[in-house]
Amino acid sequence: MKNFTLILLSLCILSFGDTQLSDPKPSIFEPRKIVLSVGSGDVEEIHHVLGSANNILKFYGPEKVEMIIIAYYQGIKTVLKTNKDIMIRVKALQLYDVKFIACENTMRTKGIKKGELIEDVDTVTAGLVEIIERQQSGWISIIP
Repeated sequence: MKNFTLILLSLCILSFGDTQLSDPKPSIFEPRKIVLSVGSGDVEEIHHVLGSANNILKFYGPEKVEMIIIAYYQGIKTVLKTNKDIMIRVKALQLYDVKFIACENTMRTKGIKKGELIEDVDTVTAGLVEIIERQQSGWISIIP
């Protein structure tokens, strides 16, 4: 009886362990559209967001995800050339077509020039407005 209970418990755990994907399932033609935002300048929090992006790509597969990371306020440090460790991770994510966007309002307030941004980082007038508009058009917004 004890063995039967263990087998039954194991089957229950295995049947509920995997994440169930919602319809429509992500595909090359219908990728998950995800916006991550970085508002904190804390290096550990920036690495957490970049790690979360990496985990999402690993789970779905990069071909089934369209992802942007928007940096505003103190999080603008994410897309600056000043921290080599962060820059390496940003460039690695860019290889998987993750788009990085910097907030021009933040840049103007902090006196940051476009030349200080990591290569291939785009800009928008207002980072938070970009998040709002992406959500309105069906993107999923996540703040890790």
